Amino acid sequence: MDESILISNTEKFLNEIQKEHINLESIYKFKVFKSAYCKLTDRLNKLQEMKEDMDSKGYTAPYRSLNKYGSNVPGDIAFEELNEVNRHGQYFRMKATAKKNILNRVKSANDAHKIAIGHLEEYGVFKCESCSKSYKPSTYMGLSKQEQLKDKNHTEKNDDNTSNKQEKFKYDQNYSENSKEECSCGTNEFKFEINKTGVYRLEIIPYLPLSGNYMVLMSEMTSWGREALKKILNLLKQERKGVVKTVSAVIRFKENKRWIKKRVTLDSEYVDCYEEEIRKQYGKNVRIEFLQFHRTKPTIINDKHARMALAIGYSKYAENIVQNNKEAILKDKTSNIYKLAKYDEIVRDVKLQRPKFIVEEDSLEEWQRFEVENRLKTVGLMSKRENLDPQLLQDMKKRKTVEKNLFSEVGPTLIIWDIFKYYLTTSYDRRKRYGGPFPYLRSDIDRKQRKIFENMNKEVVKILKINESEKIIELQNMDLLLNKKFNLERKIKGSHIQIDYVAMGAAIISSNCNISVSLSSKAFNVTEKSVEKEIKNINTFKNPKTNKSKKFLEMIKK
Repeated sequence: MDESILISNTEKFLNEIQKEHINLESIYKFKVFKSAYCKLTDRLNKLQEMKEDMDSKGYTAPYRSLNKYGSNVPGDIAFEELNEVNRHGQYFRMKATAKKNILNRVKSANDAHKIAIGHLEEYGVFKCESCSKSYKPSTYMGLSKQEQLKDKNHTEKNDDNTSNKQEKFKYDQNYSENSKEECSCGTNEFKFEINKTGVYRLEIIPYLPLSGNYMVLMSEMTSWGREALKKILNLLKQERKGVVKTVSAVIRFKENKRWIKKRVTLDSEYVDCYEEEIRKQYGKNVRIEFLQFHRTKPTIINDKHARMALAIGYSKYAENIVQNNKEAILKDKTSNIYKLAKYDEIVRDVKLQRPKFIVEEDSLEEWQRFEVENRLKTVGLMSKRENLDPQLLQDMKKRKTVEKNLFSEVGPTLIIWDIFKYYLTTSYDRRKRYGGPFPYLRSDIDRKQRKIFENMNKEVVKILKINESEKIIELQNMDLLLNKKFNLERKIKGSHIQIDYVAMGAAIISSNCNISVSLSSKAFNVTEKSVEKEIKNINTFKNPKTNKSKKFLEMIKK
Protein backbone atom coordinates (compact mmCIF):
# COMPACT_ATOMS: atom_id res chain seq x y z
CA MET A 1 0.00 0.00 0.00
CA ASP A 2 1.26 3.51 -0.84
CA GLU A 3 2.43 5.44 2.26
CA SER A 4 0.09 8.41 1.72
CA ILE A 5 -2.86 6.01 1.32
CA LEU A 6 -1.86 4.15 4.50
CA ILE A 7 -1.69 7.40 6.50
CA SER A 8 -4.98 8.60 5.02
CA ASN A 9 -6.80 5.32 5.77
CA THR A 10 -5.39 5.23 9.30
CA GLU A 11 -6.52 8.79 10.03
CA LYS A 12 -9.96 7.99 8.63
CA PHE A 13 -10.24 4.89 10.86
CA LEU A 14 -9.10 6.81 13.98
CA ASN A 15 -11.58 9.62 13.25
CA GLU A 16 -14.37 7.05 12.97
CA ILE A 17 -13.41 5.70 16.40
CA GLN A 18 -13.52 9.22 17.81
CA LYS A 19 -17.08 9.71 16.52
CA GLU A 20 -18.37 6.36 17.83
CA HIS A 21 -19.66 6.09 21.39
CA ILE A 22 -19.39 2.95 23.51
CA ASN A 23 -22.54 2.54 25.58
CA LEU A 24 -21.66 1.86 29.24
CA GLU A 25 -25.00 2.85 30.77
CA SER A 26 -26.45 -0.67 30.46
CA ILE A 27 -23.12 -2.51 30.43
CA TYR A 28 -24.46 -5.00 32.99
CA LYS A 29 -26.75 -6.44 30.29
CA PHE A 30 -25.61 -9.48 28.28
CA LYS A 31 -25.99 -8.04 24.77
CA VAL A 32 -24.66 -4.57 25.64
CA PHE A 33 -21.51 -5.97 27.26
CA LYS A 34 -20.90 -8.41 24.42
CA SER A 35 -21.37 -5.70 21.80
CA ALA A 36 -18.98 -3.29 23.58
CA TYR A 37 -16.37 -6.02 24.13
CA CYS A 38 -16.54 -7.20 20.50
CA LYS A 39 -16.30 -3.67 19.18
CA LEU A 40 -13.19 -2.94 21.23
CA THR A 41 -11.45 -6.24 20.38
CA ASP A 42 -12.18 -5.85 16.65
CA ARG A 43 -10.79 -2.33 16.72
CA LEU A 44 -7.70 -3.53 18.59
CA ASN A 45 -7.05 -6.21 15.98
CA LYS A 46 -7.29 -3.61 13.22
CA LEU A 47 -5.00 -1.20 15.10
CA GLN A 48 -2.41 -3.93 15.64
CA GLU A 49 -2.46 -4.72 11.91
CA MET A 50 -1.87 -1.03 11.16
CA LYS A 51 0.97 -0.84 13.68
CA GLU A 52 2.69 -3.91 12.22
CA ASP A 53 2.29 -2.50 8.71
CA MET A 54 3.86 0.81 9.77
CA ASP A 55 6.71 -0.93 11.61
CA SER A 56 7.54 -2.93 8.49
CA LYS A 57 7.67 0.31 6.46
CA GLY A 58 10.13 1.99 8.84
CA TYR A 59 7.73 4.40 10.58
CA THR A 60 9.53 3.83 13.90
CA ALA A 61 12.62 5.72 12.63
CA PRO A 62 11.39 7.90 9.73
CA TYR A 63 14.17 10.51 10.03
CA ARG A 64 17.00 8.04 9.47
CA SER A 65 16.95 8.43 5.69
CA LEU A 66 17.06 12.26 5.81
CA ASN A 67 20.84 12.56 6.24
CA LYS A 68 21.35 12.66 2.48
CA TYR A 69 18.97 15.60 2.03
CA GLY A 70 19.53 19.27 2.77
CA SER A 71 22.57 21.50 2.91
CA ASN A 72 24.74 18.81 4.53
CA VAL A 73 24.87 16.68 1.38
CA PRO A 74 28.48 15.47 0.85
CA GLY A 75 30.33 16.71 -2.20
CA ASP A 76 30.26 19.96 -4.16
CA ILE A 77 26.86 21.51 -4.82
CA ALA A 78 26.23 24.48 -7.03
CA PHE A 79 24.79 27.52 -5.23
CA GLU A 80 21.82 27.53 -7.62
CA GLU A 81 20.95 23.96 -6.65
CA LEU A 82 21.19 24.51 -2.90
CA ASN A 83 17.66 25.94 -2.54
CA GLU A 84 16.25 23.06 -4.57
CA VAL A 85 18.05 20.51 -2.38
CA ASN A 86 16.81 22.20 0.81
CA ARG A 87 13.25 22.29 -0.55
CA HIS A 88 13.37 18.57 -1.21
CA GLY A 89 14.81 17.99 2.27
CA GLN A 90 11.96 19.97 3.84
CA TYR A 91 9.43 17.91 1.88
CA PHE A 92 10.89 14.63 3.14
CA ARG A 93 11.07 15.95 6.70
CA MET A 94 7.35 16.79 6.56
CA LYS A 95 6.60 13.26 5.35
CA ALA A 96 8.75 11.80 8.14
CA THR A 97 6.92 13.93 10.74
CA ALA A 98 3.56 12.75 9.40
CA LYS A 99 4.73 9.11 9.72
CA LYS A 100 5.93 9.66 13.29
CA ASN A 101 2.71 11.41 14.35
CA ILE A 102 0.36 8.81 12.87
CA LEU A 103 2.37 5.95 14.42
CA ASN A 104 2.19 7.64 17.84
CA ARG A 105 -1.59 7.99 17.47
CA VAL A 106 -1.93 4.31 16.52
CA LYS A 107 0.22 3.22 19.48
CA SER A 108 -1.77 5.42 21.85
CA ALA A 109 -5.09 4.09 20.52
CA ASN A 110 -3.74 0.53 20.69
CA ASP A 111 -2.81 0.79 24.37
CA ALA A 112 -6.03 2.64 25.23
CA HIS A 113 -8.04 -0.25 23.75
CA LYS A 114 -5.96 -2.77 25.72
CA ILE A 115 -6.75 -0.86 28.93
CA ALA A 116 -10.48 -0.70 28.14
CA ILE A 117 -10.62 -4.42 27.28
CA GLY A 118 -8.63 -5.24 30.44
CA HIS A 119 -11.18 -3.45 32.63
CA LEU A 120 -14.09 -5.17 30.86
CA GLU A 121 -12.27 -8.50 31.28
CA GLU A 122 -12.20 -7.91 35.05
CA TYR A 123 -15.78 -6.63 35.16
CA GLY A 124 -17.84 -9.64 34.09
CA VAL A 125 -18.04 -13.38 33.53
CA PHE A 126 -20.25 -15.54 31.33
CA LYS A 127 -21.82 -18.50 33.12
CA CYS A 128 -23.31 -21.57 31.44
CA GLU A 129 -26.91 -22.04 32.57
CA SER A 130 -26.62 -25.82 32.23
CA CYS A 131 -23.37 -26.73 34.05
CA SER A 132 -22.68 -23.35 35.80
CA LYS A 133 -19.17 -23.22 34.33
CA SER A 134 -17.77 -19.67 34.27
CA TYR A 135 -15.86 -18.11 31.36
CA LYS A 136 -13.84 -14.92 31.21
CA PRO A 137 -14.97 -12.68 28.29
CA SER A 138 -11.87 -13.51 26.20
CA THR A 139 -12.36 -17.25 26.75
CA TYR A 140 -16.09 -17.00 26.09
CA MET A 141 -15.55 -15.15 22.78
CA GLY A 142 -13.00 -17.78 21.79
CA LEU A 143 -15.56 -20.62 22.06
CA SER A 144 -16.86 -19.85 18.58
CA LYS A 145 -13.51 -18.80 17.08
CA GLN A 146 -12.84 -22.08 15.25
CA GLU A 147 -16.31 -22.09 13.75
CA GLN A 148 -15.91 -18.45 12.76
CA LEU A 149 -12.60 -19.16 10.98
CA LYS A 150 -14.11 -22.09 9.07
CA ASP A 151 -17.07 -20.02 7.93
CA LYS A 152 -14.80 -17.09 7.05
CA ASN A 153 -12.48 -19.28 4.92
CA HIS A 154 -15.47 -20.78 3.15
CA THR A 155 -16.82 -17.29 2.39
CA GLU A 156 -13.41 -16.10 1.10
CA LYS A 157 -13.23 -19.02 -1.35
CA ASN A 158 -16.67 -18.26 -2.77
CA ASP A 159 -16.46 -14.49 -2.81
CA ASP A 160 -13.39 -12.71 -4.23
CA ASN A 161 -14.62 -9.34 -2.91
CA THR A 162 -13.85 -10.28 0.70
CA SER A 163 -10.15 -10.12 -0.10
CA ASN A 164 -10.35 -6.43 0.70
CA LYS A 165 -9.07 -5.91 4.25
CA GLN A 166 -11.69 -3.31 5.16
CA GLU A 167 -14.53 -5.62 4.08
CA LYS A 168 -12.97 -8.51 6.01
CA PHE A 169 -12.82 -6.33 9.12
CA LYS A 170 -16.52 -5.40 8.81
CA TYR A 171 -17.38 -9.06 8.28
CA ASP A 172 -15.42 -10.11 11.40
CA GLN A 173 -17.11 -7.41 13.48
CA ASN A 174 -20.65 -8.36 12.43
CA TYR A 175 -19.95 -12.06 12.89
CA SER A 176 -18.39 -11.72 16.36
CA GLU A 177 -21.33 -9.71 17.66
CA ASN A 178 -23.96 -12.13 16.34
CA SER A 179 -22.08 -15.45 16.78
CA LYS A 180 -23.31 -18.21 19.10
CA GLU A 181 -20.81 -19.60 21.61
CA GLU A 182 -21.02 -23.18 22.82
CA CYS A 183 -20.03 -24.47 26.27
CA SER A 184 -17.89 -27.61 26.72
CA CYS A 185 -21.05 -29.35 27.99
CA GLY A 186 -22.70 -28.83 24.59
CA THR A 187 -25.21 -26.07 25.43
CA ASN A 188 -25.20 -22.51 24.14
CA GLU A 189 -27.31 -20.84 26.83
CA PHE A 190 -25.29 -18.38 28.92
CA LYS A 191 -26.00 -15.63 31.42
CA PHE A 192 -23.85 -12.61 32.20
CA GLU A 193 -22.77 -11.84 35.77
CA ILE A 194 -20.76 -8.99 37.28
CA ASN A 195 -17.47 -10.11 38.85
CA LYS A 196 -17.70 -8.39 42.24
CA THR A 197 -14.16 -9.35 43.24
CA GLY A 198 -12.52 -7.99 40.06
CA VAL A 199 -10.32 -4.88 39.96
CA TYR A 200 -11.88 -2.56 37.38
CA ARG A 201 -12.97 1.03 36.87
CA LEU A 202 -15.21 1.21 33.83
CA GLU A 203 -15.78 4.92 34.42
CA ILE A 204 -12.38 5.74 32.89
CA ILE A 205 -13.17 4.08 29.52
CA PRO A 206 -15.02 7.11 27.99
CA TYR A 207 -12.01 9.30 28.88
CA LEU A 208 -9.33 7.06 27.34
CA PRO A 209 -7.65 8.22 24.08
CA LEU A 210 -9.28 5.40 22.08
CA SER A 211 -8.70 7.31 18.84
CA GLY A 212 -5.13 8.26 19.79
CA ASN A 213 -6.23 11.86 20.51
CA TYR A 214 -4.21 12.17 23.72
CA MET A 215 -2.99 15.68 22.84
CA VAL A 216 -6.56 16.94 22.37
CA LEU A 217 -7.70 15.40 25.67
CA MET A 218 -4.74 16.96 27.51
CA SER A 219 -5.56 20.42 26.11
CA GLU A 220 -9.14 20.15 27.44
CA MET A 221 -8.03 19.57 31.04
CA THR A 222 -8.31 22.04 33.89
CA SER A 223 -5.20 23.27 35.70
CA TRP A 224 -5.63 20.72 38.51
CA GLY A 225 -6.41 18.02 35.93
CA ARG A 226 -3.05 18.65 34.24
CA GLU A 227 -1.37 18.59 37.64
CA ALA A 228 -3.01 15.22 38.38
CA LEU A 229 -1.80 13.97 34.99
CA LYS A 230 1.81 14.90 35.83
CA LYS A 231 1.59 13.23 39.24
CA ILE A 232 0.20 9.99 37.80
CA LEU A 233 2.87 9.89 35.08
CA ASN A 234 5.58 10.38 37.71
CA LEU A 235 4.10 7.54 39.77
CA LEU A 236 3.94 5.12 36.83
CA LYS A 237 7.45 6.11 35.65
CA GLN A 238 9.03 5.09 38.96
CA GLU A 239 12.13 3.12 37.93
CA ARG A 240 13.66 0.08 39.57
CA LYS A 241 17.36 -0.64 40.04
CA GLY A 242 18.84 -1.18 36.60
CA VAL A 243 20.28 -4.36 35.16
CA VAL A 244 23.35 -4.09 32.88
CA LYS A 245 22.26 -4.51 29.26
CA THR A 246 25.41 -3.56 27.31
CA VAL A 247 28.97 -2.40 27.97
CA SER A 248 30.54 0.38 25.86
CA ALA A 249 34.27 0.99 25.71
CA VAL A 250 36.58 3.36 23.86
CA ILE A 251 39.76 1.45 23.05
CA ARG A 252 43.09 2.16 21.39
CA PHE A 253 44.99 -0.64 19.66
CA LYS A 254 47.90 -0.96 17.25
CA GLU A 255 47.31 -2.10 13.68
CA ASN A 256 49.84 -1.94 10.84
CA LYS A 257 52.19 0.12 13.07
CA ARG A 258 49.42 2.71 13.63
CA TRP A 259 47.38 3.41 16.79
CA ILE A 260 43.66 3.24 16.07
CA LYS A 261 40.95 4.56 18.34
CA LYS A 262 37.60 2.77 18.30
CA ARG A 263 34.34 2.46 20.26
CA VAL A 264 33.11 -1.09 20.85
CA THR A 265 29.90 -2.45 22.41
CA LEU A 266 29.61 -5.77 24.23
CA ASP A 267 26.48 -7.68 25.26
CA SER A 268 25.46 -8.28 28.89
CA GLU A 269 27.06 -11.74 28.89
CA TYR A 270 30.49 -10.05 28.91
CA VAL A 271 29.81 -7.78 31.92
CA ASP A 272 32.17 -9.70 34.20
CA CYS A 273 34.82 -10.47 31.56
CA TYR A 274 34.75 -7.46 29.23
CA GLU A 275 38.53 -6.93 29.45
CA GLU A 276 39.31 -10.52 28.43
CA GLU A 277 36.86 -10.32 25.51
CA ILE A 278 38.34 -7.03 24.23
CA ARG A 279 41.91 -8.42 24.43
CA LYS A 280 40.74 -11.55 22.66
CA GLN A 281 39.35 -9.50 19.74
CA TYR A 282 41.97 -6.72 19.48
CA GLY A 283 45.17 -8.20 20.94
CA LYS A 284 47.03 -8.10 24.23
CA ASN A 285 48.32 -4.53 23.79
CA VAL A 286 44.86 -2.95 23.59
CA ARG A 287 44.23 0.01 25.91
CA ILE A 288 40.80 0.76 27.41
CA GLU A 289 40.48 4.56 27.62
CA PHE A 290 36.79 4.84 28.53
CA LEU A 291 34.24 2.37 29.94
CA GLN A 292 30.48 2.71 30.41
CA PHE A 293 27.78 0.28 31.60
CA HIS A 294 24.34 0.79 30.06
CA ARG A 295 21.55 -0.31 32.38
CA THR A 296 17.89 -1.00 31.76
CA LYS A 297 15.64 0.74 34.28
CA PRO A 298 12.16 -0.72 33.81
CA THR A 299 9.28 1.35 35.18
CA ILE A 300 6.15 0.15 37.00
CA ILE A 301 4.24 0.34 33.71
CA ASN A 302 6.92 -0.15 31.09
CA ASP A 303 5.31 1.57 28.09
CA LYS A 304 4.97 5.34 27.65
CA HIS A 305 1.73 5.17 25.63
CA ALA A 306 0.05 2.92 28.23
CA ARG A 307 1.20 5.31 30.99
CA MET A 308 -0.20 8.29 29.12
CA ALA A 309 -3.53 6.57 28.38
CA LEU A 310 -3.98 5.53 32.03
CA ALA A 311 -2.96 8.98 33.29
CA ILE A 312 -5.46 10.71 30.98
CA GLY A 313 -8.27 8.26 31.81
CA TYR A 314 -7.86 8.59 35.58
CA SER A 315 -7.21 12.36 35.49
CA LYS A 316 -10.28 13.16 33.41
CA TYR A 317 -12.44 10.83 35.50
CA ALA A 318 -11.07 12.58 38.62
CA GLU A 319 -12.02 15.93 37.04
CA ASN A 320 -15.59 14.65 36.76
CA ILE A 321 -15.58 13.63 40.45
CA VAL A 322 -14.18 17.02 41.46
CA GLN A 323 -16.75 18.85 39.34
CA ASN A 324 -19.58 16.99 41.10
CA ASN A 325 -18.21 17.76 44.58
CA LYS A 326 -16.38 21.03 43.97
CA GLU A 327 -19.01 23.34 45.41
CA ALA A 328 -19.44 21.30 48.60
CA ILE A 329 -15.67 21.04 49.16
CA LEU A 330 -15.00 24.75 48.54
CA LYS A 331 -17.98 25.74 50.67
CA ASP A 332 -16.41 23.84 53.55
CA LYS A 333 -12.89 25.20 52.95
CA THR A 334 -13.61 28.88 52.16
CA SER A 335 -15.29 31.74 54.01
CA ASN A 336 -17.65 32.94 51.24
CA ILE A 337 -18.02 30.75 48.18
CA TYR A 338 -20.56 33.11 46.63
CA LYS A 339 -18.00 35.91 46.31
CA LEU A 340 -15.65 33.46 44.59
CA ALA A 341 -18.41 32.37 42.22
CA LYS A 342 -19.25 36.02 41.38
CA TYR A 343 -15.58 36.80 40.73
CA ASP A 344 -15.26 33.77 38.41
CA GLU A 345 -18.44 34.73 36.57
CA ILE A 346 -17.19 38.28 35.88
CA VAL A 347 -13.76 37.12 34.68
CA ARG A 348 -15.28 34.42 32.46
CA ASP A 349 -17.84 36.78 30.95
CA VAL A 350 -15.25 39.46 30.11
CA LYS A 351 -12.83 36.96 28.52
CA LEU A 352 -15.58 35.78 26.16
CA GLN A 353 -16.07 39.33 24.82
CA ARG A 354 -14.06 40.84 21.98
CA PRO A 355 -15.11 44.41 21.07
CA LYS A 356 -14.99 45.24 17.35
CA PHE A 357 -12.99 48.45 17.92
CA ILE A 358 -10.04 46.48 19.33
CA VAL A 359 -7.63 44.99 16.78
CA GLU A 360 -4.34 44.29 18.56
CA GLU A 361 -3.98 41.50 21.16
CA ASP A 362 -2.23 43.76 23.70
CA SER A 363 -5.07 46.26 23.52
CA LEU A 364 -7.61 43.45 24.11
CA GLU A 365 -5.80 42.29 27.24
CA GLU A 366 -5.64 45.87 28.53
CA TRP A 367 -9.36 46.37 27.88
CA GLN A 368 -10.25 43.10 29.61
CA ARG A 369 -8.25 44.08 32.69
CA PHE A 370 -10.00 47.46 32.96
CA GLU A 371 -13.42 45.89 32.31
CA VAL A 372 -12.91 43.24 35.05
CA GLU A 373 -11.81 45.93 37.52
CA ASN A 374 -14.83 48.14 36.74
CA ARG A 375 -17.30 45.28 37.16
CA LEU A 376 -15.67 44.15 40.41
CA LYS A 377 -15.94 47.72 41.76
CA THR A 378 -19.59 47.82 40.75
CA VAL A 379 -20.46 44.67 42.76
CA GLY A 380 -18.28 45.71 45.71
CA LEU A 381 -15.52 43.14 45.31
CA MET A 382 -12.82 45.77 44.67
CA SER A 383 -12.12 49.10 46.33
CA LYS A 384 -11.61 52.40 44.49
CA ARG A 385 -7.87 51.96 45.06
CA GLU A 386 -8.12 48.72 43.05
CA ASN A 387 -7.61 46.41 46.03
CA LEU A 388 -9.56 43.15 46.02
CA ASP A 389 -11.93 42.40 48.87
CA PRO A 390 -9.74 40.90 51.70
CA GLN A 391 -12.13 37.97 52.24
CA LEU A 392 -12.20 37.23 48.49
CA LEU A 393 -8.40 37.44 48.28
CA GLN A 394 -8.02 35.02 51.19
CA ASP A 395 -10.54 32.60 49.67
CA MET A 396 -8.72 32.69 46.32
CA LYS A 397 -5.50 31.62 48.09
CA LYS A 398 -7.40 28.86 49.92
CA ARG A 399 -8.86 27.65 46.64
CA LYS A 400 -5.40 27.37 45.08
CA THR A 401 -4.29 25.30 48.08
CA VAL A 402 -7.35 23.04 47.79
CA GLU A 403 -6.76 22.57 44.04
CA LYS A 404 -3.11 21.67 44.65
CA ASN A 405 -3.53 19.43 47.71
CA LEU A 406 -6.97 17.90 47.10
CA PHE A 407 -8.30 18.23 43.55
CA SER A 408 -5.04 17.18 41.89
CA GLU A 409 -4.68 14.22 44.29
CA VAL A 410 -7.98 12.49 43.43
CA GLY A 411 -6.68 10.83 40.26
CA PRO A 412 -3.35 9.63 41.79
CA THR A 413 -5.18 8.28 44.87
CA LEU A 414 -7.60 6.26 42.73
CA ILE A 415 -4.93 4.68 40.51
CA ILE A 416 -2.63 3.92 43.48
CA TRP A 417 -5.48 2.11 45.24
CA ASP A 418 -6.46 0.18 42.09
CA ILE A 419 -2.89 -0.97 41.35
CA PHE A 420 -2.32 -1.82 45.02
CA LYS A 421 -5.52 -3.86 45.08
CA TYR A 422 -4.60 -5.59 41.80
CA TYR A 423 -1.20 -6.63 43.20
CA LEU A 424 -2.79 -7.92 46.42
CA THR A 425 -5.60 -9.93 44.78
CA THR A 426 -3.75 -11.60 41.88
CA SER A 427 -1.09 -14.27 41.62
CA TYR A 428 2.40 -13.71 40.22
CA ASP A 429 1.71 -16.00 37.24
CA ARG A 430 -1.47 -14.15 36.33
CA ARG A 431 0.24 -10.76 36.42
CA LYS A 432 3.08 -12.14 34.32
CA ARG A 433 0.87 -13.71 31.64
CA TYR A 434 -2.02 -11.24 31.39
CA GLY A 435 -1.94 -7.44 31.15
CA GLY A 436 -5.35 -7.04 32.75
CA PRO A 437 -6.55 -3.49 33.45
CA PHE A 438 -2.94 -2.25 33.57
CA PRO A 439 -1.04 -3.37 30.43
CA TYR A 440 2.76 -3.67 30.74
CA LEU A 441 2.49 -3.70 34.55
CA ARG A 442 5.54 -5.30 36.16
CA SER A 443 4.66 -8.57 37.87
CA ASP A 444 6.98 -7.74 40.78
CA ILE A 445 8.35 -4.38 41.93
CA ASP A 446 11.35 -3.59 44.12
CA ARG A 447 11.68 -1.42 47.21
CA LYS A 448 12.39 1.73 45.22
CA GLN A 449 9.24 1.34 43.13
CA ARG A 450 7.09 0.47 46.15
CA LYS A 451 7.71 3.97 47.53
CA ILE A 452 4.71 5.30 45.61
CA PHE A 453 2.45 3.20 47.88
CA GLU A 454 3.85 4.55 51.15
CA ASN A 455 0.94 6.85 52.01
CA MET A 456 -2.31 8.05 50.49
CA ASN A 457 -3.90 11.46 50.97
CA LYS A 458 -6.21 10.96 53.96
CA GLU A 459 -8.52 13.85 53.10
CA VAL A 460 -8.96 12.65 49.51
CA VAL A 461 -9.70 9.12 50.74
CA LYS A 462 -12.35 10.57 53.08
CA ILE A 463 -13.97 12.54 50.22
CA LEU A 464 -14.02 9.48 47.95
CA LYS A 465 -15.53 7.27 50.66
CA ILE A 466 -18.24 9.72 51.71
CA ASN A 467 -19.13 11.48 48.43
CA GLU A 468 -18.43 8.71 45.90
CA SER A 469 -19.03 5.59 48.07
CA GLU A 470 -15.61 4.20 47.13
CA LYS A 471 -14.55 1.07 49.03
CA ILE A 472 -11.10 2.33 49.94
CA ILE A 473 -9.38 1.40 53.19
CA GLU A 474 -7.18 4.09 54.67
CA LEU A 475 -3.84 2.34 55.12
CA GLN A 476 -0.37 3.40 56.15
CA ASN A 477 2.78 1.84 54.68
CA MET A 478 1.02 0.04 51.83
CA ASP A 479 4.47 -0.62 50.38
CA LEU A 480 5.28 -2.95 53.31
CA LEU A 481 2.04 -4.87 52.75
CA LEU A 482 3.01 -5.40 49.12
CA ASN A 483 6.43 -6.61 50.23
CA LYS A 484 4.77 -9.17 52.50
CA LYS A 485 2.55 -10.29 49.61
CA PHE A 486 5.52 -10.76 47.26
CA ASN A 487 7.47 -12.69 49.93
CA LEU A 488 4.45 -14.90 50.55
CA GLU A 489 4.15 -15.59 46.80
CA ARG A 490 7.74 -16.86 46.75
CA LYS A 491 6.99 -19.25 49.61
CA ILE A 492 3.76 -20.50 48.01
CA LYS A 493 5.35 -21.00 44.58
CA GLY A 494 5.31 -24.65 43.54
CA SER A 495 3.00 -25.76 46.37
CA HIS A 496 -0.06 -26.27 44.09
CA ILE A 497 -2.30 -25.27 47.01
CA GLN A 498 -5.74 -23.92 46.09
CA ILE A 499 -5.65 -20.28 47.15
CA ASP A 500 -8.35 -17.61 47.02
CA TYR A 501 -6.10 -14.68 46.10
CA VAL A 502 -8.80 -12.05 46.61
CA ALA A 503 -9.47 -13.31 50.13
CA MET A 504 -5.71 -13.52 50.68
CA GLY A 505 -5.39 -9.80 49.82
CA ALA A 506 -7.97 -8.97 52.50
CA ALA A 507 -6.25 -11.41 54.90
CA ILE A 508 -2.85 -9.70 54.45
CA ILE A 509 -4.41 -6.35 55.39
CA SER A 510 -6.26 -7.72 58.44
CA SER A 511 -3.30 -9.76 59.72
CA ASN A 512 -0.79 -6.89 59.41
CA CYS A 513 -2.88 -3.80 60.15
CA ASN A 514 -5.40 -2.80 62.76
CA ILE A 515 -8.22 -3.55 60.32
CA SER A 516 -11.07 -5.89 61.19
CA VAL A 517 -11.88 -8.91 59.02
CA SER A 518 -15.40 -7.57 58.44
CA LEU A 519 -14.03 -4.28 57.01
CA SER A 520 -11.40 -5.87 54.76
CA SER A 521 -13.86 -8.49 53.48
CA LYS A 522 -16.38 -5.76 52.53
CA ALA A 523 -13.69 -3.75 50.72
CA PHE A 524 -12.70 -6.82 48.66
CA ASN A 525 -16.26 -8.22 48.29
CA VAL A 526 -15.48 -11.60 49.84
CA THR A 527 -16.90 -13.47 52.83
CA GLU A 528 -15.41 -13.17 56.30
CA LYS A 529 -15.09 -16.96 56.42
CA SER A 530 -12.83 -17.03 53.32
CA VAL A 531 -10.64 -14.25 54.77
CA GLU A 532 -10.25 -16.09 58.09
CA LYS A 533 -9.31 -19.25 56.18
CA GLU A 534 -6.55 -17.40 54.29
CA ILE A 535 -5.27 -15.86 57.54
CA LYS A 536 -4.77 -19.40 58.83
CA ASN A 537 -2.97 -20.35 55.59
CA ILE A 538 -0.67 -17.33 55.92
CA ASN A 539 0.17 -18.24 59.52
CA THR A 540 0.87 -21.84 58.46
CA PHE A 541 3.35 -20.70 55.82
CA LYS A 542 4.99 -18.28 58.24
CA ASN A 543 5.15 -20.54 61.29
CA PRO A 544 4.25 -24.18 60.59
CA LYS A 545 3.10 -25.90 63.78
CA THR A 546 2.54 -29.54 62.86
CA ASN A 547 5.28 -31.90 61.69
CA LYS A 548 3.30 -32.56 58.52
CA SER A 549 3.28 -28.80 57.66
CA LYS A 550 7.00 -28.51 58.38
CA LYS A 551 7.86 -31.44 56.11
CA PHE A 552 5.62 -30.05 53.35
CA LEU A 553 7.30 -26.63 53.45
CA GLU A 554 10.73 -28.24 53.42
CA MET A 555 9.76 -30.22 50.31
CA ILE A 556 8.64 -27.00 48.58
CA LYS A 557 11.96 -25.27 49.37
CA LYS A 558 13.88 -28.19 47.88
